[in-house]
Amino acid sequence: MSATRNKFSPEFRDRAVRMVDEHRGDYPSEWAALTSIAGKVGCTTETLRRWCREEASRRAGPAAQATSDRERLKLLEREVKELRRANEILRKASAYFAMAELDRHGR
Repeated sequence: MSATRNKFSPEFRDRAVRMVDEHRGDYPSEWAALTSIAGKVGCTTETLRRWCREEASRRAGPAAQATSDRERLKLLEREVKELRRANEILRKASAYFAMAELDRHGR
């Protein structure tokens, strides 16, 4: 059984990802930047690309989730308000018809 080990430390990964972010504008494409920087730091281009994607998802994850959570909360609060209003209308209608039924039997 072969055991895999991380060849690169988390600090090294962070530094490589920062280098890509800082120098992305110096290259015609993101792939060109990844290829150049991967060769300089000593990892494969695909590994560096994966690290960059993981970092991007880490950054966007909580912010995007917080935004969607806020929107979802607004929708749910609006729905609760509408349902409470509908329940109040139904409660009043029920009371009205119950009184009408009592009045009809009393005659």
